[in-house]
Amino acid sequence: MPGSAERPAAAPTPDGLLVVDKPTGWTSHDVVARARRLCATRKVGHAGTLDPMATGVLVLGVGRATRLLTHLVGCDKDYTATVRLGQATLTDDAEGEVTAAPGASGVDRADVERAVAALTGDIQQVPSAVSAIKVKGERAYHRVRSGEDVELPARPVTVSRFVVGDLRTGDADGTPVLDVDVEVTVSSGTYVRALARDLGTAVGSAGHLTALRRTRVGGFGPDTAHPLADLEARQGAPMPVVALAEAARASFLGRSLTADEARAVGFGQRVVSSRPGHGQPVAAFAPDGTLVALLDESGAQARSLVVFAPASS
Repeated sequence: MPGSAERPAAAPTPDGLLVVDKPTGWTSHDVVARARRLCATRKVGHAGTLDPMATGVLVLGVGRATRLLTHLVGCDKDYTATVRLGQATLTDDAEGEVTAAPGASGVDRADVERAVAALTGDIQQVPSAVSAIKVKGERAYHRVRSGEDVELPARPVTVSRFVVGDLRTGDADGTPVLDVDVEVTVSSGTYVRALARDLGTAVGSAGHLTALRRTRVGGFGPDTAHPLADLEARQGAPMPVVALAEAARASFLGRSLTADEARAVGFGQRVVSSRPGHGQPVAAFAPDGTLVALLDESGAQARSLVVFAPASS
């Protein structure tokens, strides 16, 4: 793991979300391992992996807030990225070896804008072969790196925003390339590496990522993210976690429960839905503002997805 360990906090960190600005070169697992020491608890997880090359917002759950993570993974996300047109790599990013170099001579902004338009909206995306998706029980990236050809099926994703910024021509190992800065907003499960690959194909060439930064996960952006070095420099001071109730309010639609409803939900009982047909989790709060549960309100009766408050509350 990069860096050296710092001494842990004097006492376990309270339940909540710790939003980290992940540095390049670290895996998400590296950051979780460091956070476990800083927070003095083993109960730390993350809401969505960032590749080692990538930087930016990594949401960690501490204590009972780890139970929010499954539902936070489904939030949409913002990224800034640089796509290099003219070269393909094994991993669809700069960490993989170059597998094709058709070049990007003659590709201009109009070509890029047309290709981006076709990759915006509800699309079918083939994930990057070097990914954590399991194929017959084994991660796809293990199979690829052992020399196996892996073909993953396309799956539906949503690219709700795909904006083209600066374009720069250049040369990479004798190949004319075009570097394109982009900003995207994507649904859970979207591979920005795969967008780079498909953008290259759409302009009649090839493409891969050379830079990636995640700037938002759900309700958490760079203003709430703490550089890992700053957290380590706290030297045992309390970690700046977002409290459980505040984290839920920032991430999900909320619902206020009556005292009777809060008691029933705490026992795992169903209550009348406030938003029948709503497909996303709803955070339910007791009259005193305590987070009681996440509810599934898609039916006439709301059922608990996760219960936080004790049944006696």
